[in-house]
Amino acid sequence: MLELNIKNETSRLRAVVLGTVISNGPTPSIEEAYDPKSLEHILAGTYPKEEDMAIEMQAFDRVFEKYDVTVFRPEIMENYNQIFVRDIGFVIDDVFIKSNILPDRERELDAIQYIIDQINPAKVVRPPSEVHIEGGDVMLWKNYIFIGTYKGSDYKDYITARTNTQGVQYIRDLFPNKIVKEFDLVKSKIEARDNALHLDCCFQPVGENKAIIYKRGFREEADYLFLVGLFGSENLFHITRKEMYHMNSNVFSIATDVVVSEKKFKRLNTWLRANGFIVEEIPYAEIAKQEGLLRCSTLPLIRD
Repeated sequence: MLELNIKNETSRLRAVVLGTVISNGPTPSIEEAYDPKSLEHILAGTYPKEEDMAIEMQAFDRVFEKYDVTVFRPEIMENYNQIFVRDIGFVIDDVFIKSNILPDRERELDAIQYIIDQINPAKVVRPPSEVHIEGGDVMLWKNYIFIGTYKGSDYKDYITARTNTQGVQYIRDLFPNKIVKEFDLVKSKIEARDNALHLDCCFQPVGENKAIIYKRGFREEADYLFLVGLFGSENLFHITRKEMYHMNSNVFSIATDVVVSEKKFKRLNTWLRANGFIVEEIPYAEIAKQEGLLRCSTLPLIRD
């Protein structure tokens, strides 16, 4: 049995699910685009090719091998995008929560069922259908559970709104001893530079007391100020609109002092190293064209 343990974003990683690009399928049609960044590249003819993405994901896998992390992969489904496993499930403490994802992506959960079968069934839950929540919106920090959501009355009209207020309440009920803090995120169906698809598109803790943040990703300034107060302004790396677009906050921590980052994130990587982090730089810019990056491609199962 897998003994799950995830209490934060940065403790030493022992086991993880990494997505796959194998048999990723053809370039989607305009109507099939799930987010504005993918749409932008579909229209421009620059949507990523499977062979290019395979090189990037292999580089990520090699980093996990370097740090002796056990890596699980989804079963391959032909002509099906299975890159962003963070969307389909997530772990809090020792509980695996299956996401209620977009209906078209339901099969992605089937592809990791063999992993879920290795978990104590009493520790696997599936929210009721009215609860929408995806792993990219859920972050653990000390006794907090941070959750990105969208509170606009037009929630149902936004394919980029992935976690609703019922999702926040579900987690609050499931973990009554945690402090659940929700963040109302900025969404756009047409402009990726103004779309925080998930919380990890505009914020992520690194190390023991630092974080990457994009102020304009939050609809309410009070939410941004809450994080400034919690972490301290001196511990925050503020990214620009362009850096948010390129997914600078969507790095991935293997340990409190080891961060995997895109090699083009020069300003961020310099700041990380200046603050004592080991930065494992890899190419991931092709995968990023689908509005997801390193954190999105992973589903951590066990950390120290």
